[in-house]
Amino acid sequence: MTATGSQEPRKPARPALATRASTGLAAQIALVARGDAEAFDAVFEQIGPSVFGVVKRVIRDPAQSEEVTQEVLLEVWRTAAKFDAGRGSATAWVMTLAHRRAVDRVRSVQKESERERRIAAADIPYDEVLEAVESSLERERVRRCLSSLTEVQRESVTLAYYRGYTYGQVASLLGVPTGTVKTRMRDALIRLRDCLGVPEGNGA
Repeated sequence: MTATGSQEPRKPARPALATRASTGLAAQIALVARGDAEAFDAVFEQIGPSVFGVVKRVIRDPAQSEEVTQEVLLEVWRTAAKFDAGRGSATAWVMTLAHRRAVDRVRSVQKESERERRIAAADIPYDEVLEAVESSLERERVRRCLSSLTEVQRESVTLAYYRGYTYGQVASLLGVPTGTVKTRMRDALIRLRDCLGVPEGNGA
């Protein structure tokens, strides 16, 4: 102990805080699996900006990175029940989803460029055309569901998911209380879940 007796006990506290944060994320994802929108708020606060960072490092294009980040967060919302804490941390699971989605988008863009060249040469394999249509329809489905949100919901979702702002920062930008932003985001998630055909309490 030092002369003041106040500094040494604080030094080993950092790993414990990190452990609690990781455990908290896993617990929140378990609640998301039961359809808990408030738990998803907490998941977003903890992991949203990191998801965007991982995606952008792979894709590089900011606009496409924003779109893929939205897809990743929706995938967390829809497939939270698949997370198995026994196979790894919650952060690793989400980052794996993010990296996989980002790589898929890069490959999709590359394949689309290749298809355009083949179309010019009149060499169009059926399987690749089918894959392109399915991929395009999935992206269009997400866009259509986003367009079903109210203007204020879409504004909050765009700032939070696409721009990587925290709820508090979104509230400051919009000049509204943080609670209002959380309500808008929760309502938006419920509407997106219904539009995408995700049953309430999936995986429970």
